[in-house]
Amino acid sequence: MLNLKINEKGLKNNIERAKAQNIILPTIEQQMHPEKIPQKILDKLTNVGLWDIDPVNLFRITWKNEQKESGGLFHGPNYIVLPPELTGVKCRIICMIGKWFPTGCHKVGASYGCLIPEFVTGKFDTNFHKAVWPSTGNYCRGGAFDSALLGVYSVAILPEGMSRERFDWLKNVASEVIATPGTESNVKEIFDKTHELKATRDDVLILNQFEQMGNYMWHYNVTGNAIADAFEEIKGENGNLAGMAFTSGSAGTMASGDRLKELYPNAKLAVGEALQCPTLLDNGFGAHRIEGIGDKHVPWIHNVKNTDMVIDIDDEDSQKILRLFNEPIGREYLKEQGVDPELVDMLGYFGISGIANMLCCIKMAKYYELTENDVLATVMTDSSVMYGSRIKELQDEDGEYTHEMAALDYHEHILGEKADNMLELRYTDRKRIHNLKYYTWVEQQGKTSDELNALWYDEANTWGALRKERAKIDDLINEFNEATGLLKNL
Repeated sequence: MLNLKINEKGLKNNIERAKAQNIILPTIEQQMHPEKIPQKILDKLTNVGLWDIDPVNLFRITWKNEQKESGGLFHGPNYIVLPPELTGVKCRIICMIGKWFPTGCHKVGASYGCLIPEFVTGKFDTNFHKAVWPSTGNYCRGGAFDSALLGVYSVAILPEGMSRERFDWLKNVASEVIATPGTESNVKEIFDKTHELKATRDDVLILNQFEQMGNYMWHYNVTGNAIADAFEEIKGENGNLAGMAFTSGSAGTMASGDRLKELYPNAKLAVGEALQCPTLLDNGFGAHRIEGIGDKHVPWIHNVKNTDMVIDIDDEDSQKILRLFNEPIGREYLKEQGVDPELVDMLGYFGISGIANMLCCIKMAKYYELTENDVLATVMTDSSVMYGSRIKELQDEDGEYTHEMAALDYHEHILGEKADNMLELRYTDRKRIHNLKYYTWVEQQGKTSDELNALWYDEANTWGALRKERAKIDDLINEFNEATGLLKNL
């Protein structure tokens, strides 16, 4: 599934670039288990800020960073547990925290998973290629950051209507920024721009998160096992991992669900999307405001056959909760309702897609009538730091936030969530969603119908083979580090 054939010329150039810029690569295993990082690397990290453009921060691409802006090392996975007092459902919900990745978002890991197989095989040649990161926001930020750490020229592509914070950040990190028409729902326009670049520039390598199997590989290994670690920490005597829910986006995090279903075979895996664009639910389309989840297509890397449920979230719920979680009056109201003040103070860890993920879990808990022994899991991709301008827009729209508004938002948009706009997937439902890939990937993006059918009918040589690639990639990373000599000479 991953082409690991070596290009000797490109590999030689990348080794020389790494030597010149002191770049040591972490293995995927080290991102899963930071305790395996060499002590001399740890010593270097104690003097480096979390977001610094320093190659040693490649080793901080993990869910297990110490929660410090500078000099932090590692501990167990970063997560919070949402109790019934906040969610109104009996089961507990594990939410993995993306804020403590470099860039404040776990997409920096997905982009590493996409670029590093090309880098250590030499198919991406740093003396020639530019890395193109098409995205609705966070993935291109992660790609630009990884590129900067690896000494690679980066081209970030995202819709012009995404939050101002994303563009402000990219100006200082990406080599080149291209804004495409539209907003969150205009993924095709991003793809169109990549086609234009490929037709007019021979030096670009398109790292499309929606089709790059390195995205799947990274989340299957790193995110899936981190969630398992978190569950084992909190499960208690009778804890049961009942399921996982993730908004679709690139479908990278859905791969973590594949790993968790191997470890906990009774767990259900749900995919979320915006109700305003119900592509998975009923082949629908439309625009929406849940930034970071994409729509109007099914990602190539989504293993639909292993998905149990579709959950649609009203984007109005996500906007109201964004304000409830970030306005001082909203937080005070939640404390009055008996929510732990320490938890309330951490609600800024939720970005808009993280809020949607939480709502997916609440709906899933109600649908399956989950109990106190059950646990659901999801991720907070980024934090509210990326949405200050959106909060300001809501303030301008609705005026000063009041106690009454907080009460309404909490009771209507969290406690009032219903088990509606959901579909538990039969075999034929899954096949319908899988078949939607044809219209994007075969008709538009150059895949073949044989490749599409293989993803459905040939598990062993597609998804099954991909899950075994991590060891091969780690071997190539170790060989790369050996060739530079930087690690052994620390």
